[in-house]
Amino acid sequence: MILATLLVWGTLARAAGGLDPYEHFFQTTFGDFQEELELTREEDKKALLIFFEMDECPFCHRMKQNVLNQPEVQAFYREHFRILSVDVNGDVEVTNFQGETVRQADFAFRENRVRATPVFQFYDPEGNPIARFTGATSGVEEFLWLGEFVAEGHYKDNNFNRFKRERQAQSRQ
Repeated sequence: MILATLLVWGTLARAAGGLDPYEHFFQTTFGDFQEELELTREEDKKALLIFFEMDECPFCHRMKQNVLNQPEVQAFYREHFRILSVDVNGDVEVTNFQGETVRQADFAFRENRVRATPVFQFYDPEGNPIARFTGATSGVEEFLWLGEFVAEGHYKDNNFNRFKRERQAQSRQ
């Protein structure tokens, strides 16, 4: 019954253009990433996900308009991850995982080596990078596979491309 409701809700939201990702996908933050890790642990989330983006990025916009706005994506990711957005050109100060105050742009470029956008960077609850995806996914299904890849711990002994091929083969059967 719940799955059927989610599917109907997803179909209705898709027809209406989806749900605003800034309200239904990303969580509000005051920019203290040490605190975000604490919340990740307290909420028993699998990881902290940071979406590195910039205003002029067409692939970032595509992800927000076609994938991150979908209720099934929002529900899955909110269940398993704490999710934040960082502007790679941002001057807003944040507190990094080491407790230092830095600009968003420096956190992205210097500390996380973000050179293209979008970047989906997953960190374990201790702040260690565990998985990274650069660029836009092909759609909702691939993005859900990325979430499954991290949430179920497949990143520990597999790479995402291999995992994705396995999922594609399973979906054809």
